[in-house]
Amino acid sequence: MSYFSRATFSISAPNIQHLGADSGYEVAFVGRSNAGKSSALNKLARQKQLARTSKTPGRTQMINVFSLDEDRRLIDLPGYGYAQVPLAMKKKWQAALSEYLHKRKCLKGVVVLMDIRHPLKDLDQELIYWAVDAKLPVLALLTKADKLKSGKRKAQTLMAREASLAFCGDVTVHAFSAQSGIGMNELESTISAWMDLQAEA
Repeated sequence: MSYFSRATFSISAPNIQHLGADSGYEVAFVGRSNAGKSSALNKLARQKQLARTSKTPGRTQMINVFSLDEDRRLIDLPGYGYAQVPLAMKKKWQAALSEYLHKRKCLKGVVVLMDIRHPLKDLDQELIYWAVDAKLPVLALLTKADKLKSGKRKAQTLMAREASLAFCGDVTVHAFSAQSGIGMNELESTISAWMDLQAEA
């Protein structure tokens, strides 16, 4: 049984002032609207409806917190990009996302999710660059990898690795599919290391 299967929904917060104490370990999932954040969280937790999924971009409108234990939490951040929502609401989401990434001291790593068919768009690059500049480890997950054949999937992953290395330095890049389980081992081992779970095993 995976440690991550114990994840339970804790709170939805409009900003970091409504989150709990800034202590312990948090790992944030972030990406363009409809990149597959909620699906990845559900796959990691072995739960079908832990995080709400939708084919409509912009479903995640607040900072959603999922607790693993008293000290460890997974964070589903609002999607960025071109969700079909009013501009004022979009700006509110972006402000909450930016504030969390810049000010949350217990943040130990960032999982950036991008559709493997359209990776590393400008906003993705900006977010990865900021995280690396803040000395936060970054795992770039190229989602929906099951939609590509093996050769194309490997080529896209290699391209993303080379591109991220060129513009911001060392970023871990893996193909991922919430449908088929591609990349699950890499996701679990990376987050386990960020949360010091091996030390307690």
